[in-house]
Amino acid sequence: MSATLLLRKGLRTQFLLLFLFTVFAVSTYAQETTVNDTTATVKQKDVIDILKKIFKVDQKKIDSGRIRKKFQFSLIPVAGSVAGGGKAIATAFNAAFYTGNDSTTSLSTITFSPWFTFDGKFVLPARNMIWLPNDILLWKGDTRFMIYPQFTWGLGGNTNHDDKVLLEYNYIRFYHSLLKKTGDKVFFGAGYNLDYHFNISAENDSAHFDVPVFDYENETRKNNVSSGPVLNFLIDSRRNSINPPGGFYFAVDYRFNLEFLGSSSNWQSMLIDTRKYFPFDKRRQNLLALWSYYWRVTDGKAPYLDLPSIGWDYYSRSGRGFEQNRFRSRRLLYFESEYRRDISSNGLWGFVLFANLHAVSEYYGNDFTYWHPAAGAGLRLKFNKISRTNIALDLGMSKDFTGVYVALGEAF
Repeated sequence: MSATLLLRKGLRTQFLLLFLFTVFAVSTYAQETTVNDTTATVKQKDVIDILKKIFKVDQKKIDSGRIRKKFQFSLIPVAGSVAGGGKAIATAFNAAFYTGNDSTTSLSTITFSPWFTFDGKFVLPARNMIWLPNDILLWKGDTRFMIYPQFTWGLGGNTNHDDKVLLEYNYIRFYHSLLKKTGDKVFFGAGYNLDYHFNISAENDSAHFDVPVFDYENETRKNNVSSGPVLNFLIDSRRNSINPPGGFYFAVDYRFNLEFLGSSSNWQSMLIDTRKYFPFDKRRQNLLALWSYYWRVTDGKAPYLDLPSIGWDYYSRSGRGFEQNRFRSRRLLYFESEYRRDISSNGLWGFVLFANLHAVSEYYGNDFTYWHPAAGAGLRLKFNKISRTNIALDLGMSKDFTGVYVALGEAF
């Protein structure tokens, strides 16, 4: 049997698995049982409990007072490396709250994770998932301003790790949508998406000629705009997106970028995102989480920096073990699984084991030819038991890269 035939059979198998997983999850989401996020919290311990115990605050007063609070806040300062080299100081912050009864309304979240380097580069990202009472309406948003260095390796899945170019650019992202409840955990909506890259420059103006198909636009633009409406479809039974105790998530976003709304060109894209959580124990964290997404340009020619790329999903959490932007093309297919378990009976400490696999299409032919695996493990420290927010410390590894990731909340 030829290698080409084997490849085609392998791709058909991958798509069949994705299809079967989606059908299975859709058929079972309505029957999924989840743990109420505010029950059994008195027996749980978190960092806030430990700190207050040091200062001899009565534990019952701590628990009763915290549960009554409308807003639950989590905050950690972190430091690490950034794309393009150098060290960064960062702060991870999230606020979790209910706008209505917590038995009928999902947990709303606002996250803000700014970081900056000592040579003037910085990122200001703010994201929100705000559920109105009884989940009648969802407002989801992603707003960023970035002065950002980023390596790029060109297009396709067979680029050389050492053959890269450092891009400098400024970036504004504004993704906001309103979704209305139309059935049991089913939502339809629409919104507006903007990507604005400006002051784009390469570290060496001639270096990009060494990167495969970097100049696919056949031009050297300093600014690029993608602007237009987006249509949203969502099924979400998770109740808590910070650290889901169970449930199912299925989202489809179809985007239109239009010249009359300021886009550099007319083009369209689609993102299909599926997640499923299988809890094995309702009293403590013991759960298998699965995630898959398919992202593609469906029509027209997207600007280079707006093409599907690993690590550029909405929350920039995919591809642990890879450098952000390592693989880029017109289509991207991604799979990840993660096992999550408590170490201590009070939920203070836990661990995760994860593995992911992805491919981007080739520039010529659009086939998924090269598949890239990564794996890793992480520790969890419960910061806020009311919102189930963990401090996450992960180590991810692939063939060419090892990364350390610190965050508030789970990757998905």
